[in-house]
Amino acid sequence: MVKIGVIGLVKMGLSHLSIVRTHPDVKVVGVCDATGYVLDVMAKYTGLAPFGDYRELLDGAKPDAVLIATPSRSHGEIARAALERGVHVFVEKPFCLSLEEAHELVALARRTQAVNQVGYHYRFVGAFKEAARVVSSGALGTVHHVRAEAFGPVVLRRKGATWRSAKSEGGGALYDYACHAIDLVNFVVGAPTEVGGVVRASVFSRDVDDEVYATLRFEGGASGQLSVNWSDESFRKMSTRISVWGTNGRITADRQECQLYLRERHDGLPGIDKGWTVRYTTDLSDPVWFYLRGEEYSAQIDYFANSVASTRLDGENSFESAIATDRVVAMLLGEAPSLPPSGSSAPPRKGLWARLAG
Repeated sequence: MVKIGVIGLVKMGLSHLSIVRTHPDVKVVGVCDATGYVLDVMAKYTGLAPFGDYRELLDGAKPDAVLIATPSRSHGEIARAALERGVHVFVEKPFCLSLEEAHELVALARRTQAVNQVGYHYRFVGAFKEAARVVSSGALGTVHHVRAEAFGPVVLRRKGATWRSAKSEGGGALYDYACHAIDLVNFVVGAPTEVGGVVRASVFSRDVDDEVYATLRFEGGASGQLSVNWSDESFRKMSTRISVWGTNGRITADRQECQLYLRERHDGLPGIDKGWTVRYTTDLSDPVWFYLRGEEYSAQIDYFANSVASTRLDGENSFESAIATDRVVAMLLGEAPSLPPSGSSAPPRKGLWARLAG
């Protein structure tokens, strides 16, 4: 039985708590939040041990692992404290708001041999997993273009700031929405080496970006587009999509389905004919023991619990894989240079593709 503590009890924290409490191989040994009445309600109606400080939970409840779902700014601080105590860590995305801090945590997790995972749940969606499988099979031929999109109705009017709309706390649409789309790009086709033509703009927010657009470039010459807007009320909820074009076809995947077009059959995809093939997430997803918001949320928690139980240190969505996403965000912010091609001794590029719009 894996003993887990949950730190942060707002939207995602409560979702994770609901899921993990039903897991047959997990015992929740404590919950932590900075809001007293939330802890009072938890203690009264769940019987779980409440803690007002994450250090008290770590030292008092002695969990094997923690789920961290606090505002983004505090992810690094809490994860570091857990790792220093030999506790395994699942942290909500984005991983860190600082690339330097992210690298420090990767190194610390290696030293302590701690299981680590970041909550990029789209990697557990059946349609996106299928898209990654198709691309890796080589069936699309040479990939020449990628497009990633994320739209939704988060900030639809000018209003008082929340932690999500504060630059120092959450990071706005860039960290809350764009990082999902970027991580999907990394998962399906690999991380871009350069970004350019960056547009980051506020629609209603005062301190952060509500929309992010950029051009991507990949090793090998493929191009890409990133389009993100969390102030689009034409969407009822967050909608994320990735499309990949190759010399032998195209694939498009979203939360609901995966649409594949092949010019010719390919040995990498036996049983799939040329032309259109549509597969639905419901057919591509394994059943889960508890459904909340989507199979992927339970699937990622189950994966983490199994990783802890087996001390799997090279699992999906590790801190190290999340750094690839953090690095692209830093490139979009102009805080990190482009990457030289593999095997190249050339320095990182300057100018148009490295000095990005702020």
